Amino acid sequence: MKRISFIFCLLLICSGLYAQKYSFKIAKLKYNGGGDWYANKTSLPNLIRFCNQNLSMNIAPEEAVVEVGSPELFSYPFVHMTGHGNVVFSDAEAQNLRNYLISGGFLHIDDNYGLDKYIRKEMKKVFPEYEFVELPFTHPIYHQKYPFKNGLPKIHEHDNKPPQGFGIIHEGHLVCFYTYETDLGNGWEDQEVYNDPEDKRQQALRMGANILAYALTQFM
Repeated sequence: MKRISFIFCLLLICSGLYAQKYSFKIAKLKYNGGGDWYANKTSLPNLIRFCNQNLSMNIAPEEAVVEVGSPELFSYPFVHMTGHGNVVFSDAEAQNLRNYLISGGFLHIDDNYGLDKYIRKEMKKVFPEYEFVELPFTHPIYHQKYPFKNGLPKIHEHDNKPPQGFGIIHEGHLVCFYTYETDLGNGWEDQEVYNDPEDKRQQALRMGANILAYALTQFM
């Protein structure tokens, strides 16, 4: 019932805010602790453009910025989090994020290298009863419009580790997807930022589109 209520209210909010032009908006998560939550400035606009063009979505072209503890979090069906450094959630922020996620919201965390040891600890504040579990390559998130039979693509190399996709699953639903050792967000950036080959950028954008498509349809 909570999930249905959240989605229903969200649709009402979105229809009121974006009825004239866009169906909904997504957001980047602003957090405390000193980490660069603002990293990858061109990544979400590029992902949004890709999804609008290739998945016939109607997302507002610029992402919002929302704080972990803000009630505005509930205005966005999909929230993206990235960075390299420290993350700190207060108890109130952790509770707000938990309420958002168990009510039907979705959090994508993308490790921009260096985030792992911080985010795992902070997400235990949000879901002390759960651990991140690695998703199998057969999981539907890898098989939306774009099939990734071997899981996440490797966009940038750091420690010679394979890319991994971890999830937090609540009552049978994936509420948080954590992409590690892949640098998807870097792959979404403007080409001149990292000079990645176009095929790498396309892999990153297609996987990002899969994540967004899955997040928006898993409760339908």
